[in-house]
Amino acid sequence: MTEALTYFFMSWVDPNLLFLTAAGTFAGIYIGAIPGLSVTMAVSILISFTFKWHVNDALAMISGIYLGGVYGGSRSAILLNIPGAPSAIATGLDGYPLAKRGEAGAAIGLTTIVSVFGGFVGILALAIAAPAVSELALKFAPRDYLMLAVWGILLVGSLSGGSLAKGIFAGALGVLIGSVGLDPMTAESRFTFGSLQLTAGISYVAAMIGFFGVAEVLVQLHEMKLKAVKQDVSKIIPPWALVRKYLPLATRTSAIGVVVGALPGAGGDIAALMAYDHAKRTVKNPSRPFGEGAYEGLVAPESANNAAVPGAYIPMMTLGIPGDAVTAVIIGAMYIHGLKPGPMLMIETPHLFWFQVGALTLANCFLLIFGLTGIKLFARIVETPKPILLPLILVLSAVGAYAINNNPVDVYWMLAFGVIGYFLKMYGFQVGPVILGMILGPMMDKSYRQAMISAEGNIGQFAGEFFTAPLSFIILMALTLTIVSQTQWWKRLRGRA
Repeated sequence: MTEALTYFFMSWVDPNLLFLTAAGTFAGIYIGAIPGLSVTMAVSILISFTFKWHVNDALAMISGIYLGGVYGGSRSAILLNIPGAPSAIATGLDGYPLAKRGEAGAAIGLTTIVSVFGGFVGILALAIAAPAVSELALKFAPRDYLMLAVWGILLVGSLSGGSLAKGIFAGALGVLIGSVGLDPMTAESRFTFGSLQLTAGISYVAAMIGFFGVAEVLVQLHEMKLKAVKQDVSKIIPPWALVRKYLPLATRTSAIGVVVGALPGAGGDIAALMAYDHAKRTVKNPSRPFGEGAYEGLVAPESANNAAVPGAYIPMMTLGIPGDAVTAVIIGAMYIHGLKPGPMLMIETPHLFWFQVGALTLANCFLLIFGLTGIKLFARIVETPKPILLPLILVLSAVGAYAINNNPVDVYWMLAFGVIGYFLKMYGFQVGPVILGMILGPMMDKSYRQAMISAEGNIGQFAGEFFTAPLSFIILMALTLTIVSQTQWWKRLRGRA
């Protein structure tokens, strides 16, 4: 135990490691706040510079960028309604209305506190329950991942103004767009219409910038005469009474984030979505209606997506299975440095596990410091006159879309999705479910085929396993409840109750 504590605090006492962790966290926050500059891209670029670094130096900086980047996406989501990362889509649903009310400072301050809280819950789970949670993740069969993806698509009904039909339509549109390109199992072209440009698929980041950035600019053209709202940034740090009020919700949603983050391929975006849905279903008296600036709509997704970061380390460190795209890149970095993530890592180099826990803890502390600074400067973005702000958003959106692959085609897609998103918004559809459909669609497609292969193509056997396997049955019941709870019959029954 003494050796474990020594490696836990190593990153805290070494000035070099302290600086690298701080620099990584700071860079991650501001990279995550820029749409188009993903955390995965930042970590991938960093690894190319760390070939000759000591493994501790590399892991310390990567931990800071990862944790800071997931949090950073909330800033642009709150201020501009353009999520810097998919995990911040749910945050913008209530964060942006708060900014329009002039409460951007309070919104960012509260998200910082609950993000740090969620991070500590995730780190505690990583340190204590890593083997147990990893065993749970191993029990998930392909059919379970299929239902998890379908469940995520159905949950978009909660994000679409209460209309399940509109939510399903938007989610299905995202699944269709995400299916463009080469089939992941047969390498056959799908929906490419003979175009070589489409064989590589459509970047969900370009779509996200278009649906949220360009579409929002087009919507704001209808409100050019409205003056910018003056943001109140005098009280950035939320009062303790407010934080204490939301701690029970943050604890529950952080637990959701840890479990979902530990599921290979799930990640913070699904965790944030499920946490938002949980808050919407369980909070009886929100501060405001959800979607109109409810603080609960900030607490739930932000605590969950940051708790999902240490959660994603659980299968990576103990099983060698990436929890999301970023940990997949980190596994590559560990192999480069001569390490083999998996069960033997915990046996042969347990000190590395505790060093990683210590680095994440330190990065989370820096997240609190850097997250509560620079808010006044960020808040001024919202106060910028629209004739200046809207063209600036368009320029930044174009730069962000081009930076994905250095390909002008992504800019064209961004503009096209911006126009589509504009019409969707005009007719009362939310665009968040479209992006979630693009992200979850490939996972649903792959899991369905794997499940059918394991059932040897027998539909009866495939369907029967949903009722014979306890875990599959539990997820199926949760999925069914989600559908039933959106019907008018269920709402009338609840009203009578």
